[in-house]
Amino acid sequence: MNNRFLQFLGIVKKSGKIAEGYNKCEEISKNGMAKLIILSDDASDNTKNKFENYSLRYDIPIIKNGFLSEDLGKILGRENIKVICVTDYKMSCKLISILKQQND
Repeated sequence: MNNRFLQFLGIVKKSGKIAEGYNKCEEISKNGMAKLIILSDDASDNTKNKFENYSLRYDIPIIKNGFLSEDLGKILGRENIKVICVTDYKMSCKLISILKQQND
């Protein structure tokens, strides 16, 4: 695996600073605990719209392009995951930084 973003996401998972799935991420976003939202490319339009609205309403950065649910699920030990929330500010900043470096 040569994708640094996914590798670091695995580290975030091991640290326990991640929430996986629609319901958990919705709750964490509403409670102000989410520091970053990651949406898979193959999430439903309803899911994308809901979390894009949470991103705007609660001022949470969002990553919504570049990952399939299978990619996210594989790194986190599940079959597939459509929505992930990172709950640690520094780790979310590092993920955003890695993604920017990879896209440059």
